[in-house]
Amino acid sequence: MDRLRVAFVPGVTPDKWARVWRERHPGIRLELRPVEEADQRAVLDAGAADLTLARLPVDRERPTPLHCVVLYDERPVVVASREHFVAAADEVTTADLAEEQLALPERSGWRPAPQLDFPPMTEREAVEVAASGTAVVVLPMSLARLHHRKDVVQVPVTDLPPTQVALVWRVDDDGPVHQDFVGVTRGRRAGSGRGRG
Repeated sequence: MDRLRVAFVPGVTPDKWARVWRERHPGIRLELRPVEEADQRAVLDAGAADLTLARLPVDRERPTPLHCVVLYDERPVVVASREHFVAAADEVTTADLAEEQLALPERSGWRPAPQLDFPPMTEREAVEVAASGTAVVVLPMSLARLHHRKDVVQVPVTDLPPTQVALVWRVDDDGPVHQDFVGVTRGRRAGSGRGRG
């Protein structure tokens, strides 16, 4: 294998792992490819990537089984206008947000009632809506940082579950190069033992 293609979803920063990979494997070119969350599984199935740094959940069984190694949790934050009451808080709970309008559905399914239907939009667009004061949006912290603006605040929501970032790849494609990249993401030293997810 002369190259390794790794897709990554928005908010995930593979730079530190890429640096370690290039030091350890100068003969295997690492190609990083940004991919939208909606396509994080599809790039593997289409053969366009060897591994994906994905945001769970991902269907691990269909159309073919995937290995999955959870790398870290992402804390949920509420993004709101600087004039919003949450701007004065260090952290909030869902009870504090019980009367708020959400620009996007929250990932875990939590929903203040009642809600108006917003048209489908991207996270970036939802942050723009939050900046206008029309609604708030709850995002993983890395996505909130990616789309940060000066006219919004990001405040942790303490009682919502975190999202998880994981490395996924097709079981059928597993091999030493895949396992070496898993080792890099897990912080293993060169030559240490390997494990599968």
